[in-house]
Amino acid sequence: MVEKLVLVLTPVFAFFVGIFLEGFKRKMVARIHRRYGPPLHQPLLDIIKLLSKKENISHGVMFDLGPVILVGASILTVLFLPLPGFKQLTPHGDLIAFLYIMVIGSLGMALGAGESGNPNASIGIARALTLMLGYELPLIIAGNTLVLKYGTTDLTKFMTLQSGFHWNLFFLPLTAIAGFIATYGAMGEHPFDIFVAPQEVATGPMVEYGGKHLGLLMIGHAIQVYIETAFFTVLFLGGAANILTFILKQLGVIIVMTLFDTVLPRFKIENAVRYFWRWPTIIALLGLFIVYIGG
Repeated sequence: MVEKLVLVLTPVFAFFVGIFLEGFKRKMVARIHRRYGPPLHQPLLDIIKLLSKKENISHGVMFDLGPVILVGASILTVLFLPLPGFKQLTPHGDLIAFLYIMVIGSLGMALGAGESGNPNASIGIARALTLMLGYELPLIIAGNTLVLKYGTTDLTKFMTLQSGFHWNLFFLPLTAIAGFIATYGAMGEHPFDIFVAPQEVATGPMVEYGGKHLGLLMIGHAIQVYIETAFFTVLFLGGAANILTFILKQLGVIIVMTLFDTVLPRFKIENAVRYFWRWPTIIALLGLFIVYIGG
């Protein structure tokens, strides 16, 4: 009974951590720009406001299901991530299952937004799927490097084997750098936010969504911020012995990402894919080669 309750509460926990990280990022960007910035809980207020709207424009069943699939897949993904002190679904899955499940939400969202018929949504979807082809390559190579090193795909064992500061960030720095860049791209944050660029495609896949639909999308995004930062923490920062340390490490990941966010201009889609297939992929391959010859 307790384990089932924990499984139910874990996505709620992930949502609020994601909201905090999102709010912290907004605040940090504002302070770098010498603005006061919104309060930390502003993303939560935005979601409450959107969910409280009465009217919702629909373009069909798939359009309505898109945000639901995104949130559902995000919740399922959270349950496959090891969390300190909690028993998840991790024993029934591994790194490969996690990577497969992680893309379900994005594909569901693409199907939903595509039904709107808006050309900006179609362009945004095409850009998002193209970008996925870019960052998936270094991400998969980095994952295979860890599998080669540890001889397992169990995410919990990845975390356990890095205990005592045997973090992959220190012992496999090239793999960690490639994994960080790929994870950053997967989050779709600036400078890889080509598919939602407001000045070009008017938020892309989300252009026709509003009200409760948009509220659900923001819930899914908050959970995905948690997933991406937790994923990097588990693979390269040794996870953590308790939840507080785990969140602090996620916060460290967000701080580094935000620094890149504020100084880099947005990529063009062709440049982003070329970048992912060049530098992060080369760095990931070098990391794989080092592990291979090192036994």
